Amino acid sequence: MNGLRELLSAVPVLPVVTIDDAAHAVDLAKALADGGIRAAEITLRTPTGLPAIELIAARVPGFLVAAGTVLTAADLASAARAGASFAVSPGATRELLEAAAAAPIPYLPAIATASELMRAASYGHRCFKLFPAAALGGVAAVDALAGPFPDARFCPTGGITEQTAASYLAHASVLCVGGSWIAPRSAIARRDWAGISMAAGRAMALRPAPR
Repeated sequence: MNGLRELLSAVPVLPVVTIDDAAHAVDLAKALADGGIRAAEITLRTPTGLPAIELIAARVPGFLVAAGTVLTAADLASAARAGASFAVSPGATRELLEAAAAAPIPYLPAIATASELMRAASYGHRCFKLFPAAALGGVAAVDALAGPFPDARFCPTGGITEQTAASYLAHASVLCVGGSWIAPRSAIARRDWAGISMAAGRAMALRPAPR
């Protein structure tokens, strides 16, 4: 919806990031960009999530900053006001699906079952976060859903590591994966921007050849 497929295809791995100090936000985004990844999902798990999104949107041109852990229509509205490029949730309630239909930014609903995918698809969605991907069976879960829903495209997230990401990315239905290993909370806290840039560079190398 609204270019979401293109947004998700911009990077092979979408870093899932929890920030405890908004003052780290701009340096984090620049570190990721230096490694080739110009996108991140900033979760709303801490009070600094929205301020961090605002700072990145205002100060790092061309960087795609998504709002993650969007749980309510109010969260979705706040993410849009903060300047988020798109919003991501760990599930997909009717409230969120209805609010997303009128939202000014794209929304990526999370699904874990065929029924949840069908419900989100009835609202016009074709791109889905598969969560929690590893616990659901990994690539086998992608295969199982891609069969009856060949037009669906996925961003598997949850339990994916640097070692397992490539197996997901090799699947034709996968646009990208979400992962927290590139910019873990501990690395951000100690301002390990060089280490984060290196991890981003390795993640970019996971991009499969054009299909």
